[in-house]
Amino acid sequence: MLLKKNIRHLSLENIKNFLAENNEKAFKAKQIYEWLWKKSVTDFDQMTNISKNLRQLLSDNFSLDTVKVNSVFKSADGTIKSSFLLKDGQIIEGVLIPSHNRITACISTQVGCALGCKFCATGKIGFIRNLETEEIYDQVVLISKQAEEYYQKKLSNIVYMGMGEPMLNYDNVIKSIKIITSETGLAISPHRITISSAGITKMIKKFADENLKVNLAISLHSANDNIRSSIMPVNKKNPLNDLIEALKYYYSKTNNRLRIEYLLLKDVNDSLIDAKELLVFCKNFPVKINIIEYNPNDGSDFQKSDEKRLKTFTDLLKEKNLIVNIRRSRGKDIDAACGQLANKIM
Repeated sequence: MLLKKNIRHLSLENIKNFLAENNEKAFKAKQIYEWLWKKSVTDFDQMTNISKNLRQLLSDNFSLDTVKVNSVFKSADGTIKSSFLLKDGQIIEGVLIPSHNRITACISTQVGCALGCKFCATGKIGFIRNLETEEIYDQVVLISKQAEEYYQKKLSNIVYMGMGEPMLNYDNVIKSIKIITSETGLAISPHRITISSAGITKMIKKFADENLKVNLAISLHSANDNIRSSIMPVNKKNPLNDLIEALKYYYSKTNNRLRIEYLLLKDVNDSLIDAKELLVFCKNFPVKINIIEYNPNDGSDFQKSDEKRLKTFTDLLKEKNLIVNIRRSRGKDIDAACGQLANKIM
């Protein structure tokens, strides 16, 4: 049996060519494209402004596989974690994070992750595969529906901070951003999208040249090469000097203030010396620092810093006029907080 091609792997021009080959009018291609990416249909029969014959032609020739919600867990703080079922049976996770002025979707880019950061549950899974463009897009669509269902609000922000390293699924991530921000897609402002990376220097430079106007966050977690390499193996091939060079290039091309994510780990990276090293790192470009509290996961020996150490660390940064936010964890009771996404059965 011949496998049908996924219609969402076709460009608008590809669809036009298919219609021409089947004696259908070219203008219908735009209608089909908008059904796929603007109206997010899950079945060809939902394309109500094209003929039944054309819908059948599409169904005969193409598949329209969409991501399905597998399970939903709601935290006491309102955070919603969903596991999503992919067409090959793999599972990924995404999170809806409500706050007083925004609704944020935290989405995944890979099944598992190859980086093996010591504090992260996803890294313990290992890398299974990259997500396709439409699988990234579908998470946004499904979480957007949850925002309206549970909170009667529209999705306001998207962070590529779920399972996986976005820069290691580069092409599909870039395509997904273009569709999500396009007027023929979801028309979400790029300024409301943040891509998080552990610091793949070569890809950060490439990303800088895309001119996408989205935000870049770096999961730094230490400004000391020895400490960073011990908790983030990615640092061995992408040491801090190379990362600084890449981020300087990014800032020179985009003029975007960088987000620095810093997970405080007790007796690992939370001393005043660590804070001073972070200060030196951040002198290279304008930054906004998010201090993250550690969320425990199975098999990890790390502990979160106590409040006194957290205050001492952040006060030093603020004294030097850096923008510092303390990001309190959301959804810990359902394993939805930062570093906890691991397809854990609850």
